[in-house]
Amino acid sequence: MITRSTEKMKIEVEIISKEIVKPCSPTPQHLRHYHLSFLDQLCPEVNNSWVYFYDTRTSNLGCIDDDASDHLKKSLSKVLSDYYPLAGKLIDNSFVDCNDDGVPYIETRVRCRLNHVIENPSPAVVSKLLPYEMDEAVDTLLGVQVNAFDCCGMAIGVSISHKVADALSYFQFVKSWAAVSRGEPEQKIRTHFQSSSLFPPKDMSGYNLEFHIDKIVCRRFSFEASVIESLRAKHSEKMKNLLDDEDNQKPPSRIEVLSTFIWTRFQEATKEEGSRKIHLVAWTVDLRQRMEPPLPEYAFGNYVWLIRTFPTLDEKGECNDLGMKLREELNKIDQDFIVKLGEGENQWKADQQRSSSGDGEEIVAFAFSSLCRFPVYEVDFGWGNPTWAGPPTWKFKNAVVFKDAISGGGIEAYVSLAEEDMTKLESDEEFRAHVSTTGLT
Repeated sequence: MITRSTEKMKIEVEIISKEIVKPCSPTPQHLRHYHLSFLDQLCPEVNNSWVYFYDTRTSNLGCIDDDASDHLKKSLSKVLSDYYPLAGKLIDNSFVDCNDDGVPYIETRVRCRLNHVIENPSPAVVSKLLPYEMDEAVDTLLGVQVNAFDCCGMAIGVSISHKVADALSYFQFVKSWAAVSRGEPEQKIRTHFQSSSLFPPKDMSGYNLEFHIDKIVCRRFSFEASVIESLRAKHSEKMKNLLDDEDNQKPPSRIEVLSTFIWTRFQEATKEEGSRKIHLVAWTVDLRQRMEPPLPEYAFGNYVWLIRTFPTLDEKGECNDLGMKLREELNKIDQDFIVKLGEGENQWKADQQRSSSGDGEEIVAFAFSSLCRFPVYEVDFGWGNPTWAGPPTWKFKNAVVFKDAISGGGIEAYVSLAEEDMTKLESDEEFRAHVSTTGLT
């Protein structure tokens, strides 16, 4: 018996079985090598992960048992034939050997009730329900963990290597697996594996692929829709004096205002007298709809780019230009930019140079990523859509991931900071005043 437990909730996760699920049909020889794209090559070797929670008592299938587990495995085997790279092995930073070796499938028993976890879900607890840690180096590109709770609830944890899939690719795969599981015809599954032809791989010699994961803590903060609208109103007034008439006609987005609010409160809570720092803020941008012609949402691979800007704080410690700078950088991501990105290395090398300080000043980076409006909750394996779904601890320092709340129009922000900085942010009165009282985990 292998037991894992969390420190706060004392949840025990007992591993019952481990096996390998292989594709139901062999990958054709001409598809044996799946080449990484240039954008795949740039990604760190970490795992995109998510856990989907289901109260199976409300469905006709009832509790998870041997028959239900066999059904999940069979549907996974079927969908792996369509998503054949996920059943292979990554070779260096170059290609996937689509050898049909299969993926780990783990079954566990969770010694608590489902509602104990999802009433106020913690990223640390979610991490225990996944086959891999976010930064765990593994040979396989996909792993699955099916967790059965004492109360007839269940949670399905899925991890996919970021080397081959961005967040949207992740969700499209899980949706496809769920569709097959609930009986949708397999021929309806649509795939698109053309990333390496659109962004050909490059010689990455001299490019440092190493990254360092700091000892950080991750907290989930919930912002209700009314709070976000209040922040939007205040932000709109500030932006009127900074943007031209055309831009003023477009109100700030929810992500613009929450990014500005969180970053400003972080700066205020952690500021040090006399320190000289350059602040860099980055956002991930999906390139699919910015290409000509646009790519379908099921285009598989990494189609994201990181835009960067250097915001400023006024004498009151407030940031008035972050939203404006975000729009300016977004407007630069057009078809001409994407063509140059695919054709040569100059664009990404120039982008790297912009992130370096030339005068020895410390650069403090802060990154935002939004999964809002992504098909997070559209994952029905036969038990209906999930009661809740969420990510594990995101182990990068000064990083925020946004996702829609399951109802009510709010947003959940997963904030990862150094422990000392997190303590300061959580003590900031203005920050706490805007966070839902049930959203501190």
